[in-house]
Amino acid sequence: MTDSAPAPDAATVETNHWQRKARALRRKRLFRRVGTIASIILFAVAIFVLVAIIRDLDIEEVKGAYARTSWWQVAMALGLVAMSYLLLTFYDALALKAVAPQPVPYALTALASFTSFAVSFTLGFPLLTAATVRFWVYSAVGLGAGAIASLSLIASLTFWFGMSIVLGSVMVLYPAAAASFTRLPAEMNLYIGLAILAAVALYILWTAVKPRSLTMQGWTFHLPRLSVSLAQMVLGAADVCIACGVLYVLLPSGHGVPFATVVAAYVFANLLGIASHAPGGIGVFEATILLALPGIPREALLGSVLLYRCCYYLLPFILAVWLLGIREIILRARKLKSEIGEPEE
Repeated sequence: MTDSAPAPDAATVETNHWQRKARALRRKRLFRRVGTIASIILFAVAIFVLVAIIRDLDIEEVKGAYARTSWWQVAMALGLVAMSYLLLTFYDALALKAVAPQPVPYALTALASFTSFAVSFTLGFPLLTAATVRFWVYSAVGLGAGAIASLSLIASLTFWFGMSIVLGSVMVLYPAAAASFTRLPAEMNLYIGLAILAAVALYILWTAVKPRSLTMQGWTFHLPRLSVSLAQMVLGAADVCIACGVLYVLLPSGHGVPFATVVAAYVFANLLGIASHAPGGIGVFEATILLALPGIPREALLGSVLLYRCCYYLLPFILAVWLLGIREIILRARKLKSEIGEPEE
């Protein structure tokens, strides 16, 4: 009979446990540093490319592009901006169905969603800025930090679903149009698009089999059920197309570039902007669009992109800050009134 190995004592088990945690922490720090370095490199390369492009531009032509943009184009762009941010409010509405213990008034949902997206789009770091604004608003109705963190994650999933569905569909349905900015053969674009759509389908199958959850930074997030995930895909894809429409209507008339090409370039530019961690993807988004749409004169294209940034980022950001300020004044006034009490007759 062979002797069994002696069981490790409690001290050894404890030591091994802390060694594993230390190794995991070192790996986490390494990945974070690599990600930070990669983001800095991406941002630096994008700025270098943008400076190289702008250096050869005729500033007077850029000003002329602004002057040639009609008020009708600006009006259509602002209408699409309003539609896009309206759809964004349903990102939170869908997420609240999964995390809120009781219904939340749509007015409060719309305020939290609009302000959180408008602030995070402009300042960047959405997991921090958007979650902070949401906590500021939703805590008034009793939502805790865990529920708000889950809500932010589910809302982000809607965004990524939309980006993936639109990019994958364009590369599958219009591989030749996508080739104008990917610089890849149409067949390669088709395969990439199929891979993106397959990844989305695998996620749907994975969550449809049984309830799933993720644990990050000590938080446990319950992923949405199938019906919510499908609604997220439709909502996210519609929002991405409408947001791209803002840029499309601001392009110079007669440019002749198909919408499929513009939306593919738009998604790709947003993805690079997010990866760079630059506030609003500034610099990265512009450089990518200028390189991805060579069929449009660069001066006119830069003018359209800058006008798009004003319409889709700057104006909503100003409105969001104003709304948050007004809300804070109202809340403080109510609190002061309750502390002082009603005057006696």
